[in-house]
Amino acid sequence: MEFEKDIIGCLEVLRRGGIILYPTDTVWGLGCDATNPEAVSKLYSLKQRTASKSMIVLLADRRDLKHYTGRPEPYIETYLEQTTQPITVVYEQALGLADNLIAEDGTIAIRIVDEVFCRDLIKRFRKPLVSTSANISGEETPVYFRDISDEVVQGVDYVVKYRQDDSRPSRSSMLIRFSKEGDVVVLRP
Repeated sequence: MEFEKDIIGCLEVLRRGGIILYPTDTVWGLGCDATNPEAVSKLYSLKQRTASKSMIVLLADRRDLKHYTGRPEPYIETYLEQTTQPITVVYEQALGLADNLIAEDGTIAIRIVDEVFCRDLIKRFRKPLVSTSANISGEETPVYFRDISDEVVQGVDYVVKYRQDDSRPSRSSMLIRFSKEGDVVVLRP
C-alpha cells in the first residue's frame, strides 16, 4: 500500500502516547490514543484548548460503538446507513475512553470513518483515535495540508506523508445528536 510506511510510523507514535498529524475522512486532523489520558492532555495542550471543549473520537466499524458507549441506539445506526456525508454523532454514556476526553455530561462525539487510511490505521491500532482539526484552538480550520501552521506541524510526533498533496476541498463533518424521541438535532451543519 502507498501509505504502509505512514501506518507503521503512526502506530509506533500512538503506542507510546504521542500525537500524529493525519488525513481523515474530512479535514486533516491531530490525533492520539483516545484511551490514554496523558496523550489526550498533550493534544489539548498543543491545540491550546480547554479540556471542557471535548474532541471527536474516530472508530473504524459501527460494531465498535458498543465498546465505547452505553447506549448505541439502533435508530442511530439506521440513520448512519442512509447518509453519504461524514456524520459525527454525540452519544450518551461514554465508556472505555480517557476521562479527560468525555464531556462533563458523560457524552462523547464519535464518527465511523469511511476513508481507507483512517480505517486501516484504527483497525491496526485496535483502539479509537482522537480527531480534532489540525489548528490552534480559535484559528481557522485548514482546508489543505499546506495550510497547517508550522507550530502545529512541529508540535506533533509524526506527520503523515500520504495525501499531503491532495487538493480536493474538504470540510468538517456534520455534528448531530438525537433527542430522547429519536429525532435528529443538528449541532453543526
